Amino acid sequence: MTKYLLPVALAAAIAFPALASAADTQPPPRIVVSGEGEATVAPDMTILTLSVMREAKTARAALDANNDAMAAVIAAMKSAGIADRDLQTAGIQINPRYNYTNKADGSQEAELVAYQVTNTLSVRVRDVDKTGDILDKAVSLGVNQGGGIAFTNDDPKATITEARKKAVADALAKAKTLAAAAGVNLGKVIEITDQNVAPAPMPLNAKAFDAARAAVPVQAGENSYTVQVTVTFELK
Repeated sequence: MTKYLLPVALAAAIAFPALASAADTQPPPRIVVSGEGEATVAPDMTILTLSVMREAKTARAALDANNDAMAAVIAAMKSAGIADRDLQTAGIQINPRYNYTNKADGSQEAELVAYQVTNTLSVRVRDVDKTGDILDKAVSLGVNQGGGIAFTNDDPKATITEARKKAVADALAKAKTLAAAAGVNLGKVIEITDQNVAPAPMPLNAKAFDAARAAVPVQAGENSYTVQVTVTFELK
């Protein structure tokens, strides 16, 4: 019988160390917390999204009229000191416009009445104080569609770094509180991930285009940069 038991004993001798090794490789207890940090800074650049819409009986005539109006807007931007690198076409749309007539049978009859061409321009204004004047010039020369206005920063790295430090400190404070409440001690940091939340652009009210020819009043305020982190700590 001994010869039959020997393989079983050898298999057990191999299996038990493997089980012990698996137990040794189990991840240590850990805690995952989130933190948030915010830092503010005055903006030093404005991004405008401006659109020119023109309508005509044919697509060709609408496009030609739009081209003339947008060319005048771009020329005004350049004369105001906007560099070529800060002017970018964001999109061109050509859409037919129909009039719909209800018929006696309940259906509708569509009549093509015109074509609309919309050209959208993105403008970076690197002198925030000039934003109102730039808007006024653009509207005077043909911009007639609302777009967006965003007050941003050319290089927000220092502000984001400050927000990131605050976020990590917030996560650490939370972890210490939770660990103390649970009667355990924090160990080393196992993993950190972060996510930046940039300021959102504000809509530009199209009604402002009907205002007087005075420079559009613009308040830049402050930009708030937020960083959210997720930190994993080992528990002792």
